[in-house]
Amino acid sequence: MARTASIFTRVEPSIKEQAEEVLDQLGIPMSNAVGMFLRQVVLQRGIPFEMKLPGNAPTVFGALTKEQFAAEINKGLSDIDAGRVYSAERIEEEMDRDFGV
Repeated sequence: MARTASIFTRVEPSIKEQAEEVLDQLGIPMSNAVGMFLRQVVLQRGIPFEMKLPGNAPTVFGALTKEQFAAEINKGLSDIDAGRVYSAERIEEEMDRDFGV
């Protein structure tokens, strides 16, 4: 058996769970996926994918503080008062187009 080294890392539980679900469907253990990533770092001599900030990501409720949430609600109420509203169908189309959801 080849010698191995251990890596210990902290990740958000939800990200770990989502990654495990995908990797399970692919039949790849998490440790193999991490090893594949590290091999690509060596081969590419850097991160093996493009890294950039998303253009217009939707606000994630769980990432907001109580104050930020209140501010978002107030923005929404202001939009309603100003007549800046969209149909559910239009929102669904835009979410599908922009974010694939």
